[in-house]
Amino acid sequence: MKHIHQTHSHAPLSSEPSVHESSHIVNSYAGAWTSIGPNNKIIESRIGDYTYTMDDVTINYSEVGKFTSIASHVCINPVDHPMNRVTQHHMTYRRAGFGFAETDDDDIFNWRRGNHVTIGHDVWIGHGAIVMKGVTIGTGAVVGSGAVVTKDVEPYTIVVGVPARPIKKRFSQDVIDTLLQIAWWDWPRDLLEARFHEFNDMEAFIKTYG
Repeated sequence: MKHIHQTHSHAPLSSEPSVHESSHIVNSYAGAWTSIGPNNKIIESRIGDYTYTMDDVTINYSEVGKFTSIASHVCINPVDHPMNRVTQHHMTYRRAGFGFAETDDDDIFNWRRGNHVTIGHDVWIGHGAIVMKGVTIGTGAVVGSGAVVTKDVEPYTIVVGVPARPIKKRFSQDVIDTLLQIAWWDWPRDLLEARFHEFNDMEAFIKTYG
């Protein structure tokens, strides 16, 4: 298990995660060949191999798959405030910092942890998109820039808008089913290197490995 170490973002990628020194990471994990960009805030999340984030990305309480591309200013799982209290202000749960109690209110933070977001493999999330709590985004999906995703997204589906809605599938259902069956994202590094030249030809790829 590789825990995140902060390094300069321009360092060559390797089996060790690369994290820009300006990012703030709390109790999180990143796999091999990952890159975390500048000014990210990542809280209690897990990021799969080869996934990268650009600048000013926020990820809370989420599971992100492998080979996922996250553009700048994306927010995954923005945290809620308790709307059923007299005040929504965080003084009621970050109460120690305001001198109202000796400890913070763990119930609120546990409630937030319980609303996980799950993002599959090879997902592309466009600039400024927001993925709301409890959402699952399937493998191969595309989230358009500025979209607000409030419902689950099927694999290889493109969604856009506020709230996000599906506009089309990237491929035919037969191709989607075959790609999910091949699950190339789980191939070890040596297979990826051996077959790398085949990734630009969908027809040949499906024929060879489907």
